[in-house]
Amino acid sequence: MLAVASCSAEVYLRDGVADGDTFYLADRALTDTDPALQSWVSYSLARSVCQLQIGGENPARASSFECEMMARRLLLDTWLEQHTENPDLADEYLDELSRVHDAGYLDEYVARYFGKRHWELPHDLDETAFNKWRRKNLRGHKPQTRIIGSWNYAKNVTSY
Repeated sequence: MLAVASCSAEVYLRDGVADGDTFYLADRALTDTDPALQSWVSYSLARSVCQLQIGGENPARASSFECEMMARRLLLDTWLEQHTENPDLADEYLDELSRVHDAGYLDEYVARYFGKRHWELPHDLDETAFNKWRRKNLRGHKPQTRIIGSWNYAKNVTSY
């Protein structure tokens, strides 16, 4: 169920992230057909499902390398599918991420830009080659994560 009529004001933020045990997709995800936005909807849903599978007291804070990789791959798959249907589409970040993927460095990219201390990283990451490639091909790059929705505690949300 994606529709949420009203939310309690009791959303706890820490480090700019909402805590919670339930992910709520933003209403605009259902009505805005912008291809970049819909690609990030895919990412947001995939990541939130993975976070719920990891579990814990606060799934909103759960993360793993595998979880982030799966969500970024789905983000790219959705973007490339949309791009195939309309080759004139452009999104600076998603197009850069596509180039990273095409160069074979998506794992290294995710580890470098989004890695957490507790993540178990693959042993075959080629960070040296990626850093060389990145210096040449990603000058001024700004990594992005656009979550289309928010976390909250189910007990705090009123729906009708």
